[in-house]
Amino acid sequence: MFKRSIRSTDRVDKVVKLKKSYRDPAKLSKLQKSFDQSPPVGSTLTSPVVTFTVGKEGRLFAAHEDVLSLSPFFAAACRGQFLEAESKRIDLPDEEPEIFSCVLEYLYKGDYYPRLMHNKRKGSWELEDAVSSPNPENPGGRGSVEATIYISSVGEHLLRDTVIYCAGEKYGLEELKRLALRKQGLQSGIEVSTILRSARYAYDNTPDTDSRLRAHYLALIIRCRKTFKRSGTMQTEMESGGKLFFDLFVALCNHVDDIVEMGNSKSPKTI
Repeated sequence: MFKRSIRSTDRVDKVVKLKKSYRDPAKLSKLQKSFDQSPPVGSTLTSPVVTFTVGKEGRLFAAHEDVLSLSPFFAAACRGQFLEAESKRIDLPDEEPEIFSCVLEYLYKGDYYPRLMHNKRKGSWELEDAVSSPNPENPGGRGSVEATIYISSVGEHLLRDTVIYCAGEKYGLEELKRLALRKQGLQSGIEVSTILRSARYAYDNTPDTDSRLRAHYLALIIRCRKTFKRSGTMQTEMESGGKLFFDLFVALCNHVDDIVEMGNSKSPKTI
């Protein structure tokens, strides 16, 4: 078997395209208002404040109980589970502080930085910082905000929106998951090794019943198969195995079957 070199130039031009065109003015207005809302709807920010110690270094965060109740995980915690009654403190030693900060920002504002902005002239969605503050050293489509984040539990850099999606799964925030997936779809110029590590993380931190993020990675690999095919990292990962690559095999088979069916439907039938 020929070994393929691992090259930093193996990058994927586009992570995924947005399939839907969000042109309904009423929906656009409602979505934009939800991003700009602070405080959250129905919240007067007069409820008790809960303190969090996050990560191995114990970084401190604080949030209002009525805001936290938007998450089933935190609602249960505020009712007594994990909560120290006297100090109203919740310890999250395994959480990444930067990711937790994004979760709290989402709970208060309906989005996390950089915000998802609708470009009315182009009729498309953009990340607010990618156009206003482009960074030539970061081709990932975020401008001055890095597309990746170092995850201490993995010891590697992963795609930030993938980790946030998995946090949304953990805390029961379906809208946060949809938002993170949509933002990740705007990324480009990501190295193959980063994509594969992030895909493995997605498989490790989402249940089999949640296929959206997994399907996102499978579709990406199939669509950009030429880039992945020449990547030594892809070969190494496949030799290591895992459910990701069985799912990829099934997805490729389905893709080939669809192509064959399309070809058969166009060819004349004989009796």
